[in-house]
Order: sequence, then C-alpha cells, then structure tokens
Amino acid sequence: MIVATERRTPGSQTSLREANRARIVDAIKKHGGLTQVELAGVTGLSPATVSNIVKELSASGVLHTSPTTQSGRRAQHVTLAHALGLVVGVHFSTRHMRIALADVAHTVVAEHHLPLAKDHRADNELDRTTLLIADMLETLKASMSEVLAVGIALPAPLDRNTGTTARSGILRGWDGIPVAELLERRLGRPVFLDNAANLGALAELRIGAARGKSDAIYIDIGDGIGSGLIINGQVFRGHNGSAGEFGHTTIVENGPLCRCGNRGCLEAIAGGYAILDGLKPTHGNLKLNDIVTKAMGGDAGATRALAEAGRHIGVAAANLSNLIDPERLVVGGELSRAGEILLGPIRHALERSVIVDEAAMPDVVQGQLGARASTLGAVAHAIDQVAIGGNDTIG
Repeated sequence: MIVATERRTPGSQTSLREANRARIVDAIKKHGGLTQVELAGVTGLSPATVSNIVKELSASGVLHTSPTTQSGRRAQHVTLAHALGLVVGVHFSTRHMRIALADVAHTVVAEHHLPLAKDHRADNELDRTTLLIADMLETLKASMSEVLAVGIALPAPLDRNTGTTARSGILRGWDGIPVAELLERRLGRPVFLDNAANLGALAELRIGAARGKSDAIYIDIGDGIGSGLIINGQVFRGHNGSAGEFGHTTIVENGPLCRCGNRGCLEAIAGGYAILDGLKPTHGNLKLNDIVTKAMGGDAGATRALAEAGRHIGVAAANLSNLIDPERLVVGGELSRAGEILLGPIRHALERSVIVDEAAMPDVVQGQLGARASTLGAVAHAIDQVAIGGNDTIG
C-alpha cells in the first residue's frame, strides 16, 4: 500500500503478529494443509494464537478452512485459498514488462508480456498496466474487487521511506515517482513495491534453484547487474531497503562511467550494455538475445565477451561470498541463458578468490525460472503482504 506513516520496530506487537502470521502461512505452503492442532505443533504457537490468526486470514481470503474428522474428533482443516482471491505480479525491466495473475496458492492463471521503449516513462506504463490488468481480469470473467494485492518489481535501488528510486539516473523516467502509490490510486487495490533482483531471489527461493537454501545469492545479469541476498531463509533488504546493489560495487577505480554516476562499477564493465558496446565495432548493433544466440552458435567474439564478463562478475561474487558465506549462487537474468559460457568463468573466478576450502565453496547454478523470476517473485511478494497484513510500500 502507500508508505506507512508509522514505522514498525523489531519486537513490537505488530511485528510479532506479522511474524506469527507468516509462520502459519509458510507451514501451510510447506505441508499443503494442516489442522489447527497440527499448525500449533508445527509452528510452536499456542492453539489460541493459531485459531485467532486462522480466523483473520480466512476472513481476508488468504486461508480456507473446512471441517474434518481426525482420530474421531472434529477439527478444522486449513489450506491456502485457491479461488477465493487473485493477486497480480508486474515486472518492469528496462525494455520489457511482464504481468502475471495468480491465485493465492501461486497458480498463475494468466500472463502477458510486451516490449517497452528504451526510455519509457512511469506515468505511461502505469496507465498501460492498469488497462492490461483490467483486460486480463475481463478475460477471466473476474473483477478488480477480486484482486487482493499487486506486487511490483522495479530494476532500481528503492528507498523504503519514500517508495521511490533511491538513486536518480538508474531508471530514467521513473526518478522520484511513488510507483506503488500511483498504481494503487489507479487500481483501487493494495500495491507493494520491491527491487526486481530481490523478487527474483524470492521466487528462486520459494520455487526455483534456491529452494532449501537458507543462505544464497541471486545474481540477475541482463542490461544491468543486480542481486538479491538470501540470509537465514529471508530476502535481506537492508536498513533503507536498497541492499543488494551488486552491480554498483566498484571493481576498477576510476574506471568507465556508470549510469549511477560513479566510475568503475561492475555493471559498467560486465553488464549487458557494456558487452553490447564492446561488440559494436565487430558485430554492429545487437540485442542481448543476439549475443547469447551467437555465443551458443560458436561465435568467438560473443563467446569471449560473455566469458570476460563472467570473469569480472565472478571476482565480484567472490568478494560478496567472502562477506556473507552463501551456500549457493543462482545466476538469472537474460544473459544467464548462455549457460556454462557465462557460468563457467564465474565459477572459476569464484574458486580462485573465495577463502573457504573446496568442500565449503558455494555452488554456482543457473536459475530455474528464467525471465519470469521477478514477475513470479512479485506475485509471491503480494501474497506475503496480504498474509501478514503488510502496510508498507516496500518490504
């Protein structure tokens, strides 16, 4: 929703209630359905607390209860609601927009993808998003009133307090725009905003290549480079909400100018735009998809460019790994389709620079969700916020 006027503090009753709600929803996601007695046993919460939370979440359309008999006694069986509400996930990248409609059990029921102009503007795209969501709902014979929440993935660092991009110039046309607030006005539904790499990490954690890993790094490599940090099984967003700006770590002092205004950022050296610029003298004007296709087809120049980018990314990933000691690195984004052409150099650079021994080395794998990762993460984020009664734009 709109930015909260009162910030929650760790340990507050609000935070505890939200944590308990999330614990119950996570348990049901994991087991598929439990009685209230079983929920109390799995979560460690009191039966009274479980009963109260189940009533709240059933009333909001997140959970569904049905009578059952267990060991000769009547009980309430609790599952995620399937057809009792919809959520929307929207991912704006620099050149594409993807929208997914899903139920609160994460089943996607409709999707739409369209290209965007290079320097698209927020107001135009929010108007278009509003129309597309309405059209998709009409196709499903559903109404806007059935939408519980909307999640938005944006490829820029975000300020938790203002709900806007935290650094101008990174996503031109979106600077200073309170995206969630404006879309919420258009739709009349709660809207929650987060960084695209964070939401890609969330999706890979829930249903992709980071499942079962409590500490992992998701690296999104496309036009730019971003990362989502998974620590203790949760996406880590930092104090202001802008953690994970991996692409804007400096790896060459006084290096090439980056779109963020600094010099020598990883993205300015190994991001998609940098690779395209490097290949232009020999290959002309290409798109990222062209680079991947050419490299996989054996083009030496494209292969060399991806491998060199992978080496730089691997060195930076090793520094990050030495800081947080992840179990796995998941590589996603448009360029990850190149597979081992890109992942191999990342892995080799990592092996040379991470200080742990070989047995403790984080493994490097390709993401399982491809270009849909951030969109599916936006869906999951919307569901999570409904489940915990979230009232922040970001988080």
